[in-house]
Amino acid sequence: MEQDNYIFFQDIYKSFSDKPVLQGLNLAIERGETLVILGRSGCGKSVTLKILLGLLYPDSGRVFLDGEEITGMSEKKLVEVRKKIGMLFQGSALFDSLTVGENVAFALAEHSDKTAAEIDEIVSNNLKFVEMEGTANLMPSELSGGMKKRVALARAMAYQPDILLYDEPTTGLDPITATTINALIRKTQREYGVTSIVVTHELDSGFSVADRAAVMENGRILEIGTIDAIKKSTHEFVRTFLAGPK
Repeated sequence: MEQDNYIFFQDIYKSFSDKPVLQGLNLAIERGETLVILGRSGCGKSVTLKILLGLLYPDSGRVFLDGEEITGMSEKKLVEVRKKIGMLFQGSALFDSLTVGENVAFALAEHSDKTAAEIDEIVSNNLKFVEMEGTANLMPSELSGGMKKRVALARAMAYQPDILLYDEPTTGLDPITATTINALIRKTQREYGVTSIVVTHELDSGFSVADRAAVMENGRILEIGTIDAIKKSTHEFVRTFLAGPK
């Protein structure tokens, strides 16, 4: 099965201090799609992303990327894998002591042999893509939450990754700013053909960017399919989750 999917999580288990988080996760992502993982806080969504990045190791199970198993890879090999993956962290995770431009350039300056002029061009292009041109010399403290998210996306795109991971990309943003971020997620997929995984508990945002959605609870995928299929689910938890608070 893993050969037929671009990203494949096979029977993944992960616990922290004997507390189960992932409990037999099986999930397949197709090349070029945006898959949204929906679920309550603490259900294992963010841990799933960190396992794909190799920041966490599963207790058991296997992860495949483009047909190659990445679980158990050496750190040296994982560095190369991570160059294919960009991540937008929940809190944006910008370096406070660096300018916007230096934040976007950071990975290229540290891990590539590109010249300063080449890096400057990438920074300029990426900031323009996220509609943040002219901000390279600003500090993160001068930016709003939505602006920080856009800079973080520009940074995540520095290596022109094949995969983009989004951890709660619209949490804490006002509706208008959230709509802007969602539009950028779609624009990135459309113009760069990236494969995207978005984890969120916010239904409106998730549904607005998803090609497919998966509902997660207790470290397992309960339902996966198109938005229409998810909305028509007969699974009791999925129906309750979609209905929201009473």
